[in-house]
Amino acid sequence: MLGFVVFALVRWLPGPPPTYETWRAWMSSSGTAVAFAGFGAALLAHAWVGLRDVMMDYIASLALRVASLALLAAALLAIGAWMVVILGRAILG
Repeated sequence: MLGFVVFALVRWLPGPPPTYETWRAWMSSSGTAVAFAGFGAALLAHAWVGLRDVMMDYIASLALRVASLALLAAALLAIGAWMVVILGRAILG
């Protein structure tokens, strides 16, 4: 995750993208899209591990814990699917 953040900062810190088309061209390049997909997967995995641990520590009821974890998993999967759609639209046009 840190690698992608540094990569993006080095690319855009000197000057942000002047137009949406410039940003989209950068995101639709295969290298950037793969790096962003890896970043997104790592971010979602990090969120799962952190929130799962908090839920397991603080939700005493087994039924409520299982329901909460299922809801969290569904939400993270939906976010992941949304990221895939966004990347697909950026790459395919």
